[in-house]
Amino acid sequence: MNERQINAVSFIKESRRITNKEYQKELNTSERTASRELSDLVKKGILKQIGITGKGAYYKLMETKTPQRRHKRFKRVINESLRG
Repeated sequence: MNERQINAVSFIKESRRITNKEYQKELNTSERTASRELSDLVKKGILKQIGITGKGAYYKLMETKTPQRRHKRFKRVINESLRG
């Protein structure tokens, strides 16, 4: 991640979401750069795009499941496979 992307993630942590226009304004970059860098964050699994491209689209942080929940699910799958 570059410095702008890191700053964008910090912005999203405070405001809960960001649009392409906000990315451009807050990080002083062009529309093309904002689109490319937001798409990169989506591809890396850091952000999730809400809505289709264009007006109304915004980006949020991907929700992560707690390790505890993953562990319980993994344990359940193992137990089920041992039974069957």
